Amino acid sequence: MIAASVTNLDILMLVAILVLLVALVFLAVAEMGLSRMSKPRAASLADQGSKSGKALKRLVDEPERWVNSVLLTVNTFQTIQTTLTAIVAARIFGGWAVAIGVVLNVVVFFVLAEAVPKTYAVLYPQRSALLAARPVSALVAFPPLRWVSRGLIGLTNVIVRGKGLERGPFVSESELLGIVEGAVDDEVIEEEERELIESIIEFGDTVAREVMVPRPDIITIPHTASITEALDIALEHGYSRIPVVHDDEDDDVLGLAFAKDLMRAEREGRGESPATELIRPVRFIPENKPVSRLMREMQAEKFHLALVADEYGALAGLITLEDCLEELVGEIIDEHDEEDDEVQSLADGAYLVDGGMSIDDLNDLLGTNIPDDDWDTVAGFLFGTLEHVPAEGESVVRDGWRFIAAEVEGRRIRQVKVTLEPDHD
Repeated sequence: MIAASVTNLDILMLVAILVLLVALVFLAVAEMGLSRMSKPRAASLADQGSKSGKALKRLVDEPERWVNSVLLTVNTFQTIQTTLTAIVAARIFGGWAVAIGVVLNVVVFFVLAEAVPKTYAVLYPQRSALLAARPVSALVAFPPLRWVSRGLIGLTNVIVRGKGLERGPFVSESELLGIVEGAVDDEVIEEEERELIESIIEFGDTVAREVMVPRPDIITIPHTASITEALDIALEHGYSRIPVVHDDEDDDVLGLAFAKDLMRAEREGRGESPATELIRPVRFIPENKPVSRLMREMQAEKFHLALVADEYGALAGLITLEDCLEELVGEIIDEHDEEDDEVQSLADGAYLVDGGMSIDDLNDLLGTNIPDDDWDTVAGFLFGTLEHVPAEGESVVRDGWRFIAAEVEGRRIRQVKVTLEPDHD
């Protein structure tokens, strides 16, 4: 099987292969350890005063400084190692060189230079990152490597138009959510923290239309009402700010009546005066306005309520500062609210859901993938799919679930029953 005796040159190449193997093991540990190190943890280690901690913080703060250089070094070492292994195998084993080379590269080098060190780095990320910090800092400071790395990135940016690699690695929103899920699985963060982080990430994509109180649910005061009558409406429904309109079915909003103004006027004996004497200006916003921007405006300009208009200028809904906050922290229920369950689990395994439930919440509940481009709520999905106002009992099937119009009031679908189709048990 051995084609020739081992020469001094073969021994030198075997030593070089061994050195490259050790270097690749270290680089695998460094790559995985540094990539799993968070900025807060790196800053904490740096505060302890160790030189490795300070070097680690610099690398974690600017990952583009080391990622490209390390990957280029790994690729170079692997290429050299593969070439040397092929030469030595050909000189020693002759016709068996290809098979021997494949076994060495696929089995030995994969296990020793990839699987084992990266598994170690996953299990001990802090120890691995601290071990690699100073050597990697020295590596990326080596001028020829830095020049070659930048040159290759420049060539890539010529080939790949757009952002290229000028800003280093990118993390998408879905990848970030996946990291959060992994942190929960690893018990690094609690489930409640996961929900808050996901709410913050998704908050930037939420628009007013998705969280507003729809027009049919808005409580209004007719312009003919007296201060006493307006105050009765405010106390009955427990609202501190109520729109004043020409009549109950009119979208022409004159302004807002504040309950505190009504109470003060009532105590002053002006209960028979028109409520329109006390109205204040109201802010109108488009239905596609980002909630994050609206909340910042509410904070800066000190208003708590805005009316939402559609593209034709018609009143579409109402949104409050509390609605914005609930997108971040969940439902805020006070002692005066009547808490209605948005989802009720039935004895037969079905669900009875509120027609105003968002499609995102429905997908989370059922594990479905219903798009929300054309509708925001369960009722909107059912209405849009059927293409007419459904009678009670009408249904559609989607993703193995049947959606039944359980309660219809006029043109509104109040409740939807969701049952699993038999074929998907």
